[in-house]
This record gives sequence, C-alpha cells and structure tokens, in this order.
Amino acid sequence: MENLRINKELRKNAITIFINGRKTEAYKGEMVHAALVAAGYKIFHKARGENEFRGYFCGMGICYDCLVSINGKANQRACMNEVEDQMEIVIYEQ
Repeated sequence: MENLRINKELRKNAITIFINGRKTEAYKGEMVHAALVAAGYKIFHKARGENEFRGYFCGMGICYDCLVSINGKANQRACMNEVEDQMEIVIYEQ
C-alpha cells in the first residue's frame, strides 16, 4: 500500500503510532485517516444503534464517518487529526 502515502520527497520524519495496540509506521504531516488507510484499515467504527460499519468518506470533517479513539479520547475525527509520535488509535475491532 506504499502508493497511498504522501510523496516520498515530502515524506520525512517517520514516527510510530499504535493502531489497536499494533505498532505502525506513519509520517509527520499525515492525517490519522491517511495513516489508517495506508496501513490497510477500511472500517473505522460501527454506527451507533445500527449494524453498519463506517470508514473514511468526506475527508473534511463533515460526515463523522471516520470516528476513532485517539489517546483515550473517544469520537475523534480521523480526517481532522494529524498523527503524533506514540499516538494510540483505537478503531472498531474487525
């Protein structure tokens, strides 16, 4: 999934994030949703009261389909948060 990453010339400063406890490489400047998609995740959460799964959709914070838990804080939009070193992200267990 290397082709989903930002351009190599712009990519510097590899950092470590944890997705559901799994160590994953991301790059400073990427949004959480980009790191999740590049790591192979398509489903981010299950809609409340529904049996429908949600993932990346609008990419600009309008739809709330990309909600994840970031560093213990629930209901954070993956498209609106930049990755940080040692960030812990929890998505729906698939």
